[in-house]
Amino acid sequence: MTYEAAPAKILIVDDLPENLLALDALIRGEDREIVQASSGDKALTLLLDNEFALAILDVQMPGMNGFELAEFMRGTDKTRSIPIIFVSAAGKDLDYAFKGYESGAVDFLHKPLDAHAVKSKVNVFVDMYHQRGALVAAREELQHAVKMRDDFMSMVSHELRTPLNTLFLQTQIRKMNLEKGSPTAVSTEQQRQGVERDQRQIQNMVKLIDDMLDVSRLRRGALAIWPKPTDLSLLVRRVMDGFADQAASAGCEIHLKAPPAISGVWDEFRIEQVVANLLTNATRYGPGKPVDVSVESIPGGARLSVRDRGRGIAPQDQERIFGQFERAVDKDQIPGLGLGLYITRQILAAHGGSISVSSVPGEGATFVVNLPQDSSTARRD
Repeated sequence: MTYEAAPAKILIVDDLPENLLALDALIRGEDREIVQASSGDKALTLLLDNEFALAILDVQMPGMNGFELAEFMRGTDKTRSIPIIFVSAAGKDLDYAFKGYESGAVDFLHKPLDAHAVKSKVNVFVDMYHQRGALVAAREELQHAVKMRDDFMSMVSHELRTPLNTLFLQTQIRKMNLEKGSPTAVSTEQQRQGVERDQRQIQNMVKLIDDMLDVSRLRRGALAIWPKPTDLSLLVRRVMDGFADQAASAGCEIHLKAPPAISGVWDEFRIEQVVANLLTNATRYGPGKPVDVSVESIPGGARLSVRDRGRGIAPQDQERIFGQFERAVDKDQIPGLGLGLYITRQILAAHGGSISVSSVPGEGATFVVNLPQDSSTARRD
């Protein structure tokens, strides 16, 4: 988040129009907006409706004079911290100056005004206003970063605890059997199933750690891609073969429509990661339902589509889900850190490609990936 400084508003108050025009012309600049008031009453309305970096008040005005206006400002929360400069034609009367400072002035100017002095003083307050704004923005950004860190650590802890608990339980069972002196109490088939469960849990933890490392690389701008000649059809088939057990556990049949070969220049490992992320989402959000995968050539590149028949994604969420730690549903309903689509989009951007989603709630979602034929000329992050 970058702080974009809004023009600093400066309120000038004087009952004489010619004085307002002269002061306006003297202090005007690109980084500020001058607001004029011809009386204390009009100034009050403006003060309550705007945020000012500085108020320059004429002392001698009919009705509410500058001192009275300053006292009102100091008695109101919204205007209490606005710096005040008094302007007076009464000469260098010390009583006036003392009264001005007692009313909360930060400076006191005497007419006729010294143009250089006025410009310098106003510039100081405008700079201070922008610096305060930048500090507030930096503090908010830091607070947001701390909250994201805390949320991230909480999610990581939650996601690691489940597979670790399963692994711990399995080792306890094996330990009990060994202590009883009956290693054959568990059949070979049961042992095989237990080892497969352990392997899946370990793979889940490795995937989680890999995602965390990728996010760290992305934040440092260090996610490199190494394109080389790759067959996208073969790559997708290979990922699907490795994904068979996970798909079976989710009760999903994955159907592939692809030509024998589609050649291009891509980072094989990273594109495998993209396909695996999309298949993981499809089976998580559409368990027990088929998943359709298609690969095709398009002018200048290749296209990969993954369609599930799950719960779908609401229109207002279809861009949000590509952010860090974002997901289409509550985190308690679906496991994961909400990093898969974020990492997928960044990988594709590094290839010069893109990803989009179309969905009707209740009817599933289709993710479409477009890749240029040759990603070796794309920027490397």
